Amino acid sequence: MALSYYITARRELAAGTDSPDEALKEIARAAFHAGADYIQVREKDLLGRRLAALVEALLALPGKGSTRLLVNDRLDVARASGADGVHLPADSLPVAAVRGSVGPSWTVGVSCHSARQVERAAAEGADYVLLGPVFATPSKPGAQPLGLQRLAEICGRASIAVFALGGVDLGNAGDCVAAGARGVAGIRLFQQASDLEAVFRHLRAL
Repeated sequence: MALSYYITARRELAAGTDSPDEALKEIARAAFHAGADYIQVREKDLLGRRLAALVEALLALPGKGSTRLLVNDRLDVARASGADGVHLPADSLPVAAVRGSVGPSWTVGVSCHSARQVERAAAEGADYVLLGPVFATPSKPGAQPLGLQRLAEICGRASIAVFALGGVDLGNAGDCVAAGARGVAGIRLFQQASDLEAVFRHLRAL
């Protein structure tokens, strides 16, 4: 069973509308209901107070269940809003320092692009890593994709969960899992789905 990791981008959800926050609440509610394992709130345009209010609103939605709601980069907002954890970009705070301040019950994840970064994240106490880009993706036009062979090599050596990120879709998600990924992560995979529940069913069946 592959784990699912949805990364939010509310402005893409609400293109042409005046209510990106409401659009995000709707898809988050649907993702909770469908059984998302992780949702990372990655809304870099929002300052602290607005971001905290949005996270609190998402946490208050019905049906959250066991979904872990994480905040991208902003440890202060994650703690103040009562989130389940924080996701650290590759150039963010040191994992060890964050782990030391939040304790073992919090989920701490890290973005990685190489085997060395994955090993360091594990050694410093991260719970998982997002590794990518695995495939070519419009969001990282200049990045060299790792490919499935490199993904398999890194997963084979990793001591923590690795989520495949970058260009992942329903057609290649199974290949990522076969290569050793514990799950798959993305924005478009979830936000552009015509049937979100079907996406989660497909991933759980891998």
